[in-house]
Amino acid sequence: MKAIQLYYPPEWAHCYGCGYLNPMGLHLKTYWDKERKESRTAFAPSPHHTAIPGFVYGGLLASLVDCHSTATAAAAKADAEGLDLEKTPLRFVTASLKVDYLKPTPLGPELVLVGRAREVKGKKVVVDTELFADGLLTVRGEAVLVQITEGFPPASAPTSG
Repeated sequence: MKAIQLYYPPEWAHCYGCGYLNPMGLHLKTYWDKERKESRTAFAPSPHHTAIPGFVYGGLLASLVDCHSTATAAAAKADAEGLDLEKTPLRFVTASLKVDYLKPTPLGPELVLVGRAREVKGKKVVVDTELFADGLLTVRGEAVLVQITEGFPPASAPTSG
């Protein structure tokens, strides 16, 4: 099974969290379970992702929820509309992100994120994501995602380099 992010065309694959063309990025990979209508991602934080000794930095956790949710939105929309991501790549950006830190997230265990689309309507998808450490729910997120289309970013957008 191919990660959802690997369907993104090159012009949309530079995200720090999930872009396969960002050499310094996290390279998050999200997989869609068509039967369960949910997505999964696993990520192993490194020691430099520390907030306080023994715990993961909250900004990283928010980034994981964000990037996992955008990929979930692409898969959920493709699933809802019977699209093949290989033939019709979809990419979403975040319009709104709410993150609730339920418990401190320990540094050490692999983190698992599970996402489910609550709403798929036109170019908008609402995704609920849960983040687990050693099976314990530590973070819950809600993201409102908007589909981007060909021609984004505009040719006049600044580029790094």
